[in-house]
Amino acid sequence: MSSKRIPRVGVGGPVGSGKTMLIEQVVPLLAAKGYNIGIISNDVVSKEDAERMRKNLATERGLMPEDLVIGLATGGCPHTAVREDPSMNLSVVEEMETKYGDLDLIIIESGGDNITTTFSPALADYFIYIIDVTGGDKYPRKRGLGIETCDMLVINKIDIASIVGADLSIMERDAKIVRGDKPYVFVNSKKGQGVEEVANHITKYVLFDQPPRAITPRANQ
Repeated sequence: MSSKRIPRVGVGGPVGSGKTMLIEQVVPLLAAKGYNIGIISNDVVSKEDAERMRKNLATERGLMPEDLVIGLATGGCPHTAVREDPSMNLSVVEEMETKYGDLDLIIIESGGDNITTTFSPALADYFIYIIDVTGGDKYPRKRGLGIETCDMLVINKIDIASIVGADLSIMERDAKIVRGDKPYVFVNSKKGQGVEEVANHITKYVLFDQPPRAITPRANQ
């Protein structure tokens, strides 16, 4: 085991909400600051999201070694693997900590079909929950553990809000009511709009503005 625990961010949300694309936008911003990052992607059967991130972030852009993007086929509800019994994910985290002592951050992605996704505090230090406007502007006020308890709520696909009839001002009003002082951010992950704010929150509240462990980011071998 490494002598220092690597900070971990959980990214959860419904299928199709934009978790993978958000990660693909955030990682380059953090890598540009010199941070080394590992990714664990949970799914029921396939490892499609992990393969996509490995191709886009590791193979093509060299932002991390390919074996630092790991896909887990949980065989059941991914919620369980990050909440009730996170042992499978913790085992991979421990592997990463042992093999890559200069990692600054591990991002753990997990999807689901509802608004109850949360991460065990034993697994994630900071929890980002992402929804999108296609669920309608009523989404934030439907509450649910993910929306209410996450450290940061991300509302994605704002570029198509008018097309699907979602009023962003209503979503903002309800997010404030439901979440109180907890942060939320509107983004268009496809174009990177608003994503810098997410990266800045991670830098400040997870990495505590500490400099990267390695002097320079590790390129793909």
